[in-house]
Amino acid sequence: MPLGFHRKPTGKPGEWFYCIKHAKVEEGPECPAKDRLGPYASREEAAHALALADERNREWRNDPNWSDRPAGGDPQ
Repeated sequence: MPLGFHRKPTGKPGEWFYCIKHAKVEEGPECPAKDRLGPYASREEAAHALALADERNREWRNDPNWSDRPAGGDPQ
């Protein structure tokens, strides 16, 4: 019989997360941390987690401080 390790989700009531596995907003510890984005300050903010992540990814992709390309180099 295999040993089963169950990881208790981390988080607190009043913290809001977006579960990418179930595509839903949740409060506090429901799904494992590996499946969540957050914490966010409100349900509304958590509901926009994917858009916020996309926006941040675009900003970081274009930030010269986080680029290995030489200044003025063409993006690949």
